[in-house]
Amino acid sequence: MKSRTTVMISIVLAMLVASMDTTIMNTTMPIIAKELGGFELYAWTFAAYMITTTVLSPIAGRLSDIFGRKKVFGFGIILFFIGSLLCGMSQSMLQLVIFRAVQGIGAGFMMPFPAIIAGDLFSIEKRGKIQAFFTAMWGLSALLAPLLGAFFVEYMSWRWIFYVNLPICLLSLLTLLPYQEVYEPKKSSVDYIGAILFAVGVSFLLLNTVVEENQLIYAIVGILFMAIFYSFEKKQSSPLVPLSMVSNKTIKWMNLNGFLGCAALFGTSSYIPLFLQHVAHQSLFISGVALLGMAIGWMMVSVPAGKWILKYGYRFLLITGNVLLVASGALLLMLNQSHGFWYVFITMFVQGLAFGLTSTVGVIGSQQMVEPHQKGISTSFFMFCRNIGTAIGVTIMGAFLTKAPDFMTGIHNLFLFGFVGSIIALLTSFLIKEAEEKGSVKVQNQGA
Repeated sequence: MKSRTTVMISIVLAMLVASMDTTIMNTTMPIIAKELGGFELYAWTFAAYMITTTVLSPIAGRLSDIFGRKKVFGFGIILFFIGSLLCGMSQSMLQLVIFRAVQGIGAGFMMPFPAIIAGDLFSIEKRGKIQAFFTAMWGLSALLAPLLGAFFVEYMSWRWIFYVNLPICLLSLLTLLPYQEVYEPKKSSVDYIGAILFAVGVSFLLLNTVVEENQLIYAIVGILFMAIFYSFEKKQSSPLVPLSMVSNKTIKWMNLNGFLGCAALFGTSSYIPLFLQHVAHQSLFISGVALLGMAIGWMMVSVPAGKWILKYGYRFLLITGNVLLVASGALLLMLNQSHGFWYVFITMFVQGLAFGLTSTVGVIGSQQMVEPHQKGISTSFFMFCRNIGTAIGVTIMGAFLTKAPDFMTGIHNLFLFGFVGSIIALLTSFLIKEAEEKGSVKVQNQGA
């Protein structure tokens, strides 16, 4: 029990710093760019972190299946520590971009492990509660990050945005050391070539979310590398993404549903604060508080989700979650100048219920429908699909907003895109086979 407690502390601390560094620079980056120069690299300080984190997460999950959770997770903490230290010592924007990539690699190695280790340690009934706690940490980091960033810039130095991670990483590493791992790794060869092909292909695809020119070229190169990756993986005895997992129809539709749902509306939290500030004339703080509605809704359904899975099965819950997602999309589509804080708060609450169900049920399903030695890659690949969907969705929404003749037209267009996307996501949830998923729950519910 003591070992379980310490590893949970380690996970929470690692998750807190990794999630905070996703957004902590949002309010402080103009000041950093002014001091370091190289304003043309402004967007790359965010992109370097986002791309490396997204690309490395499924690779980290697969490595944890081969080498064990503790070693890979610990490596991620150390790399994040080094990246944070280097970011704080940066003397130019180019250095900051490179060191943010190092930091992002570390975050990529840390991000999947709350769900993976929880899947090792806890039964289905308890896993929903654990994931609700992790969601609370994401909500806390979303509030803390801008406040901490502003505090450090005002009273200390922007470099402390990164230096603050150092003691937290050390504490996370120290609390990880006593952990006695319950998962026994299945030794096999590491698919290095597959990992490289995968990383290059996804990186080129994600570049489309950053660059403003030659997007078609980046997309074609990315698709080409992914095609080569798929062809290469079919011939490997120990592939990065096991084909047996990909061929599981329930997991396949869960992954696609997660991708589509996030592409449709997970980017809402990036644009709702703009509406509240520009149209409803709310403060930066109040516009952030409105997003708590999503975290509250998410936690409310995450806590009982494990018990609901055993009672109702995956299919019913995923359909319910997607219906709620369509409802939130409809509310966003009706958003206009007369709406204020409470309309947005309630809308985000409904969306939190939706994503709380689809995310928690999807993560648990991705773990329960594979063999133990595939749990890491299956969990992290589901999260990867959601992250890719979010990156694409945010980019498309941003294009609708910037190309519109006025702000409210852009808001309407981007949420019309989200509403249509949520309907498509709902349709895919009906394709999950009831018999297959119920059998998986009964056979594999062996958690502690």
